[in-house]
Amino acid sequence: MTRPIQIAVLGAGSWGATVASLASANARTVLWARRAETADEINREHRNSGYLGDLPLNPALRATTSLEEAVSTCDVLVLGVPSHAMRATLSAASALVRPWVPVVSLAKGLEQQTRMRMTEVIGEELPGHPAGVLAGPNLAREVLQGMAAAAVIATPDLHVARSLQPLFGSRMFRVYSNVDVVGCELGGPLKNVIAISAGMAVGLGVGMNTLATVVTRGLAELTRFGVAHGGRAETFAGLTGLGDLMTTCMSPLSRNRQVGEQLARGKTTAEIVAAMNMVAEGIKTSSVVVAMAAERGLEMPISREVDAVIRGERGAERAFRGLLRVAPGSESDAAA
Repeated sequence: MTRPIQIAVLGAGSWGATVASLASANARTVLWARRAETADEINREHRNSGYLGDLPLNPALRATTSLEEAVSTCDVLVLGVPSHAMRATLSAASALVRPWVPVVSLAKGLEQQTRMRMTEVIGEELPGHPAGVLAGPNLAREVLQGMAAAAVIATPDLHVARSLQPLFGSRMFRVYSNVDVVGCELGGPLKNVIAISAGMAVGLGVGMNTLATVVTRGLAELTRFGVAHGGRAETFAGLTGLGDLMTTCMSPLSRNRQVGEQLARGKTTAEIVAAMNMVAEGIKTSSVVVAMAAERGLEMPISREVDAVIRGERGAERAFRGLLRVAPGSESDAAA
């Protein structure tokens, strides 16, 4: 008789804690938190007030500050830390995790120095472990409130993806499988950049027509970039592409959209980051995306303008005027 599956989730931010809460309904789940007060609150009160307010977590979820306790006996390792902390966290866990344990990333970013996707970082730090990504149009608060939502678990091996599906799914949170790891993983970082542009549109009060244009042409940029880097075009019309883009651009809960709104009001990137409790991945991702696009000769005008605003090279209003100066061509292959 085999023992029950054990899941370790590293990172007690809003999405890490939410995924851990979902998983704890299906398997024994331990959430690793850096701060003792966060772990204590989760264990005593079943809440993570610093990130999720008064929303309740599954009482079955247990938290710890011991990386060894979380990782050493787990059968599935989930990384809920931001992209800039991914490599260091994997390195710390590498001596503790058992061989062949699947590793799933929740991060929607690219490593700045190497420009690697998170599954590529997993491959370097934990070679031999099946690596995948769980992504989709998922606002943590809405998922935790029990609102219907869906996500995709993507791994190169469909059998592995299907075996992981029931560990994260529920009646209200549907989890689909996919083997296009590249496509599913690139949708998240790109939509964060576009969401900053959408936030600037909202902050400038330019109207729904302009916002819709930003989102749809942003999807064209996202797809063009993703396909050029090995993703499948159809993936970007799905949950991890269009679905995630719509949620992040339209919802006032989106951190990246909030960044764009603040930029439109004249705040600097440094001021915005200093005031934030959580990470907005699009801030760090924009420069990586622009550099990667330039290497392949890809036209990415929205991403380029967002990066310029983040760097302080121009204001949000000037960036939108710059976008309007791009001459339109055929919708199917236009630069913007």
